Amino acid sequence: MSTNTIDKPRKVTTATLRKMKAEGEKIAMLTAYDYSMARLVDASGMDVILVGDSATNVMAGNETTLPMTLDEMIYHARCVSRGTDRALVVADMPFGTYQGDANAALHNAVRLMKESGCQAVKIEGGREIRESMEKILSAGIPIMAHLGLTPQSVNKFGGYGIRAKEEAEAQRLLEDALLVESLGCFALVLEKVPADLAAKVAASLSIPVIGIGAGSGVDGQVLVVNDMLGMNKGFKPKFLRLYADLQSVIDSSLKNYIADVKAVSFPSAEEQY
Repeated sequence: MSTNTIDKPRKVTTATLRKMKAEGEKIAMLTAYDYSMARLVDASGMDVILVGDSATNVMAGNETTLPMTLDEMIYHARCVSRGTDRALVVADMPFGTYQGDANAALHNAVRLMKESGCQAVKIEGGREIRESMEKILSAGIPIMAHLGLTPQSVNKFGGYGIRAKEEAEAQRLLEDALLVESLGCFALVLEKVPADLAAKVAASLSIPVIGIGAGSGVDGQVLVVNDMLGMNKGFKPKFLRLYADLQSVIDSSLKNYIADVKAVSFPSAEEQY
């Protein structure tokens, strides 16, 4: 056996996450969109890396997640998979790749898995996409469901506000959560829902519930890595905690580089051949 095999960390799987929930260990999840960031996030001991369709916002500057294509998602997920040894890699299925046609949903999910090397897919919605979920799951592809604020439905909701504040919508969300569990989804993301409701959902399910803007009563948390590292300081929702100020660090570094080049202090004699 090679040294690399011996030193390789134990891979997080869907079974690992279920065991973590059963034992009360919280799940840490972050996004990544490229090889370099994936290596850093994975080496930190992160449990799950989400290749979110938010890549089209963070990496391409689009206002919503709707422009993300399947080919673009495959590219980003492939880069992340190459940079990941330990974490479970989950890739978002883009808008339009699973709604309405279950056979097309299966075809697209198979492409995403085969061509990117990710270990699971994430899709937004509940009962309205039941057939697509069933079709994908029947092929042995793990699904992480996503309820609450579902960004691909931003035009339907009319914005990114908190979801399920009213009793009827809260009851529907709980019913959808129980449904996706019964279908066989291995985990659920809840986004921007009241903390009490999120805690109730987590307590009602045997599968892990990962929150973003859903309080502390769930089984884990997820954030966009660029946001929590302070690379986009103009974006500061209530649920976001800044763990660094990389925007300032990068800005200072770039200005110092420019000054050194202009002053001919870079490269120095020691930095030349």
